[in-house]
Amino acid sequence: MLGGLLFQFFLSAAVIVIAGTFLAKAADLIAELTKLGRLLVGSVFLAGATSLPELSVDISAIRGGMPDLAVGDLMGSSLANLLILAVADLMHKSSRKIFSRASAAHALSGAISISLAAIAAIMIFLSPRVTGFEVGAVGVGPLFIAVFYVLGLRLLYFDQKTFASEMEQPRSSAPDRRRELSKAVMVFGLSAIAILVAGPFLAESAGGIADLTGLGKTFIGSTLVALSTSLPEVVSTVAAVRMGAFDLAVGNIFGSNSFNMFLLLPLDLVHDGPLLASVSPSHIVTSLATILATSVAIMGQLYQVEKRKRLIEPDAFAIIGVVLTALLALYHLAA
Repeated sequence: MLGGLLFQFFLSAAVIVIAGTFLAKAADLIAELTKLGRLLVGSVFLAGATSLPELSVDISAIRGGMPDLAVGDLMGSSLANLLILAVADLMHKSSRKIFSRASAAHALSGAISISLAAIAAIMIFLSPRVTGFEVGAVGVGPLFIAVFYVLGLRLLYFDQKTFASEMEQPRSSAPDRRRELSKAVMVFGLSAIAILVAGPFLAESAGGIADLTGLGKTFIGSTLVALSTSLPEVVSTVAAVRMGAFDLAVGNIFGSNSFNMFLLLPLDLVHDGPLLASVSPSHIVTSLATILATSVAIMGQLYQVEKRKRLIEPDAFAIIGVVLTALLALYHLAA
């Protein structure tokens, strides 16, 4: 039984990894050909596409009566994304690190993700105490998050609009650019569909593993499922870093974390009753850890010195420490 679930889990994860590789390459080409810039493409398009596993996995989990698994996946994926960013920074062998002035423009995107995670944490705490204030079948928490997400995208768009003109001029002719763009969009769309299809199978196997191991759906959702549904972010971020596309990498991570919180709205629509009122308060720990780790990442981008003192100054090691501490806390809460 467990062997079959593990096979299904890893097969679904493999599909997501392969599709994520093509996503990153297609996104970088789209950014170049459309002159939108890697920052906007990474924060919106790539972030949305790499978050598709969370959407498909968590809708399946909600329909299967596992709201803690679904919310735990969204919260844990945000934490896993920051771990990905930190590890990618450590693995990048160059003087131009991710946590540098070159990526400081993403501070606004990071601040938006912090705000959304804070709203989610507050509403998880308050939702059981404010029942009866729903709008139709949706709780007020996901609605607030959706509104702030849209407003945040507006801020990000206008803040980065002036940078779009600084993109390199395409080297190919107009007909060639159109063909390249059409091909890139097709690859991007097919990769996104592959991720969306593989997601429910990942959720089904993860739910079975949670039942068999007895660790609980909150912990499994915040760790095993979250790390797996973050595989597209792993692949696309590593690919972007190798290409030197730091804007694409950082924008993907911060944008994905914001989009994860936005996904609470469609999940609430599927759930019977207010979603955040029916989940464990343990998710607040994950949200707070995400806020802290994102704050460290933003400080790391803005703080400029010749050499940093590890662990006591904002950098990748500090983020890894925050993430691992949060996972340890979640394990003890699940025990």
